[in-house]
Amino acid sequence: MSENTTSLNYAAAEPDIEYVQNELKQLLNNKPLCTILGDEFTEHLHDWDKAITKRRTEPFSLVVLGDFKRGKSTIINAILGKSIAPVNVAPETFTINSISYNEIPKAEAVLKNGQRITLTADDLVREKLEKLMRAFPDTLDYIDIHDNAEILKEIRIVDTPGLSDLDCLDKQVQDYLVNADAVIYIASALSPFSESEQLFLASHIRPLSFSKLYVLVNMIDAMNTQEDIEKIINRVSERCESIMPNAFVYGVSGIDEYRRKIGLNRPDIKGFQEFYENEFLKFEMSLKREIILQKDIIRTQRVLTMLNLMIKDTAARIRMIYEMMAMDRKKLDDISLSIERECSTLANALESKKPKILLSITEMQQEAEQWMYGFFSKLREDILESRNTTSPEDIDKHFYSFLVDKVGEAYRKCLDIHQQQLNLIIAQLGAELAKKLGINALADDANVSVEGSMNDFNMLVSKSVMNAASAGSSDAFPSGAMSSFKNILRKKRQTDVIDTALENYDDIRNQTVKDLKAAYKVMENNAIAQLDSLYQTQVEVSRDALNHAMEMSNDTSSASVKKCLEETAVVLRNAAQILGKYA
Repeated sequence: MSENTTSLNYAAAEPDIEYVQNELKQLLNNKPLCTILGDEFTEHLHDWDKAITKRRTEPFSLVVLGDFKRGKSTIINAILGKSIAPVNVAPETFTINSISYNEIPKAEAVLKNGQRITLTADDLVREKLEKLMRAFPDTLDYIDIHDNAEILKEIRIVDTPGLSDLDCLDKQVQDYLVNADAVIYIASALSPFSESEQLFLASHIRPLSFSKLYVLVNMIDAMNTQEDIEKIINRVSERCESIMPNAFVYGVSGIDEYRRKIGLNRPDIKGFQEFYENEFLKFEMSLKREIILQKDIIRTQRVLTMLNLMIKDTAARIRMIYEMMAMDRKKLDDISLSIERECSTLANALESKKPKILLSITEMQQEAEQWMYGFFSKLREDILESRNTTSPEDIDKHFYSFLVDKVGEAYRKCLDIHQQQLNLIIAQLGAELAKKLGINALADDANVSVEGSMNDFNMLVSKSVMNAASAGSSDAFPSGAMSSFKNILRKKRQTDVIDTALENYDDIRNQTVKDLKAAYKVMENNAIAQLDSLYQTQVEVSRDALNHAMEMSNDTSSASVKKCLEETAVVLRNAAQILGKYA
């Protein structure tokens, strides 16, 4: 299909979208149907409807995400070409900032009670903002910033808090994310793509099916060589490829671009100034081509995706209830008793799986130690050889960073390879636990579609795994070994750097291996926590599905319930057929 044909189809989609959403609204106003679906699921559908309405009526929204101290606000100011988003704020001060167009710039604090308080540009400075927030009559919801920057005529930009630092704002950030049209995720070249960042993309971004995602690796000006920059970008690109294949990855310096646009001095000690400028220009050209010029199509695609997901969720729930009602009551009772028996022996069931996890991680740790000893043996040879093959000037300039990079890369490689292996083991154990609880048997015995329940299950599991990982993920660098590296740096001016490295060589190796052991202990704790969460979540999903089915089977008006479900299924099939032509 050509681009023109696609654009024409999407341009004509609005009447169909309006019709389908109205049909779904009528289902939500059907009280008997809502009773059958259950309060929790009905609330879930109301949330879908609100999100779709917001998506259709609010400005095109580009949400900027990332962990704290990744330079999100600086990147936004570089895009806008002026200082608008607050920078250098502490975690407890960081706010959600909605930045949109207005001919006359202004800013307002929007409180939870709906009250709006006018702010000046000076108020957005950290110290002033902290005092104001303490004096507000209610909790701050977000800061509504308006400016006449040209790009804001096309899109609204939402600046969000650091994802790993402000748990109290997670729900707010999630709401903005659900209502986003496109996303820019900011990573840092100084700590590229941690495990928790990858989990966030996998569990929160990927399920929302964004057609375009930008991953900006900020602070590449901190890198010393072109080779270092390429290594970081390739690392992030490889990780993105396995999680979000449609992501655009760029290495940028937000601070350099911001300084360039507002005419400030741009220090260029490393001689990369032109490179930074070109990379940011490539990003901006792609942003204009892929997002701004396509924003109407993207908006329609997002609404269609959300409607289809709402239809799919509802159809799966109806099918599950309908088919469970057709089951023999005794079978339902048997399955329920089976699940309760499993719940009563939960601790034993978990304990039976943990030795496999512990053994696997012990073997991984031993393998990593062998790798590391082999690596250090080869590294010593490379260090000795460099004395004969490298000029003293280059050794003085680059040897220390070379040594740190090599050790850090080897350390991360061990953990990365084994974390992937461990994820597969946990997934397999999770499947075994699901089978043990009877989820698979339930579907097989009654030909029940548990798609809707499993969607909820997957969301819960993603969240529990996220929490487990953020509780103590492995460091990106062997922290204990840093004291040995500091010894080298301290003596660098007084002694030959290679001699100093060799003097501290055994200590670096031993500290790195010690750090590895600690990292694998963290990995072990996280794996057990993930396994606990998987089992608990599967128990909840199984129990909820069966309880709801048993309630329906007890209903004296089961014939009218089935009729209601059948009529709803017809409405949903018709809605899906209408939207199908835009697939």
